Amino acid sequence: MWGLLALFWQETTTPAKAPAGWLSGYQQADITSFLWLSVMMFSVGVAGALTRRNVIIIFMSIELILNAANINFIAFARYWQTQGSISAINGQILTIFVIVVAAAEAAIGLAMVIAYYRNRETIAVDEIHLLKW
Repeated sequence: MWGLLALFWQETTTPAKAPAGWLSGYQQADITSFLWLSVMMFSVGVAGALTRRNVIIIFMSIELILNAANINFIAFARYWQTQGSISAINGQILTIFVIVVAAAEAAIGLAMVIAYYRNRETIAVDEIHLLKW
């Protein structure tokens, strides 16, 4: 966990500029750290969605992809706020919209998986080839 925190906050040489609180003495990382985290999460999600055969793991991989997009929205919103060219909540609104879409996708997808499992007793992607049963 501390390694992950070290990825996002780098020790500053001028602690007077850092905000007060439990992170005093540290400054926020630039946008590239968040973009690399997003790229890693997106890559793991795409690899999981393309290589796994279990539907539940494919759903979890899609959630990783959507969360990588959320990190991008928040990082770019924060960056553009510091540049003064975007309002304060645009990135957060898009992120909440993506979270709502992801929750709906998970609920509908899991309901379909449960219904399919009750009829076929499998959730392997290779064996799901019929649209009706």
